[in-house]
Amino acid sequence: MSSQAVIEGPEAAPDSGPPPPPVRAARLSDVVRSEWTKLRTVRSTYFTLGVAVVLIVGLGALISFEIGSHYQNSGRLDRATFDPTNSSLASVTFGQLAIGVLGVLVITSEYASGMIRTTLQAMPRRGWLLAAKAGVFGVTALVVGEVSSFAAFFIGQPLLKSGPAPYATIGQPGVARAVFASGLYIALAGLLALGIAVLIRHTAGAITVVVALYFVLPGVANALPTSWQQPIEEYLPSGTGRAMAAVVHQPHFLTPWPAVGVLCIYVVVVMAAAAWSLQRRDA
Repeated sequence: MSSQAVIEGPEAAPDSGPPPPPVRAARLSDVVRSEWTKLRTVRSTYFTLGVAVVLIVGLGALISFEIGSHYQNSGRLDRATFDPTNSSLASVTFGQLAIGVLGVLVITSEYASGMIRTTLQAMPRRGWLLAAKAGVFGVTALVVGEVSSFAAFFIGQPLLKSGPAPYATIGQPGVARAVFASGLYIALAGLLALGIAVLIRHTAGAITVVVALYFVLPGVANALPTSWQQPIEEYLPSGTGRAMAAVVHQPHFLTPWPAVGVLCIYVVVVMAAAAWSLQRRDA
């Protein structure tokens, strides 16, 4: 019987298939898609946006009805300075608070849950991250603000007319600009709240600052002597909002487009400080 020699060679490596594709660095478009997914998959987004719409449209209709009902009892000066467009848009002051709360939650919810660390690992370029958050939130706030402002106007003017009180049409000079500027004001106010939240990083603290900025500071300004009150009030963010929504110019307030410029300066300065803070501080 012959024996067959068995020659043992090196063990063959298992077939592992093609190598994995190289990991691609995240681009700005990837971050924008990620931020949009975050925004639209959180319940608080729909709740706060719904509250904003109800406040702007619903409360605007109620204010228009009340003003129209009592217009005949108003004084001569009130009638001379009556602005029907601004009357229907008075509720924007309250709707901006809901948008501001959403702007705060866009960033502070990630700090509260610790998700911000994962976000920064996926996108080390923190400036891009802030730009994506601001862009996605700003466009969302602008769309909601414009739709709500035009709805408040078109619902409120017939209620003023039935009062009866003077009413405006969208084709009159300055009316379309005022309604559009109201929606723009909501978006800019929301971005201002987002920048404040990046600086503070705490939900309750950031909301407190936003409320103080839009509701407490104007009250403090009203308590000051007239010589101080007027120049302060017109340059507050709330004062720029009143000027942007006005067709009939209000004394001691800016005209609409300078008011837009002042509010944009507020947003740019706060967002620049927020970007610097995000770069310098640990998550």
